[in-house]
Amino acid sequence: MKPLKPSMRENKRYLLVKGKNLRENIEKAILEFVGVLGMSKTGLSFIKTDSNSAIISINRESVNSVRTGLCVYKEKIEVERVSGTLKGLSKKR
Repeated sequence: MKPLKPSMRENKRYLLVKGKNLRENIEKAILEFVGVLGMSKTGLSFIKTDSNSAIISINRESVNSVRTGLCVYKEKIEVERVSGTLKGLSKKR
């Protein structure tokens, strides 16, 4: 199978998120706000999780809906930074 051309790949954005129980709360927040179909379009993946912070990767087109879903969730989940690269995300930490 041939690899995808760069123009055909998904463009990702990386979010630095702070809060508690992030692994389950992020998934619940996005699922409540955009539903199952929207959740699949986000392409959510966890890059790194600590006790109070996490770095997640999502599809570029769904950044606004994910941020909104995290803001309106009942528990406090705060998006600190959004970046196109992991290096740029940790640069101003």
